[in-house]
Amino acid sequence: MNSGAAGVVLIALPDRDDAERVAEHLLEQGYGPCAVHRDMLAGEDDAEDVDWVIEVRNAPGGGPADQQGQQLSDLAERYDGFIAIEAQD
Repeated sequence: MNSGAAGVVLIALPDRDDAERVAEHLLEQGYGPCAVHRDMLAGEDDAEDVDWVIEVRNAPGGGPADQQGQQLSDLAERYDGFIAIEAQD
């Protein structure tokens, strides 16, 4: 991130149960809040492509979640998912 603004990490997973399980795991690890919702991310062009998204704002210790982007990306890939980072003002 070039502006230095803290970013929210969106973890997109295809399965609701996996998303809820991963959100619970992240909360136990000190991430938070970890809100799970259904979302069509940019670039997806039909309703069948809608994923379950875990919105993660803070990493353990209170820092911005985007500072743990690689770890969160690795976790998402284990569930056939991916991450996106949204800059926050």
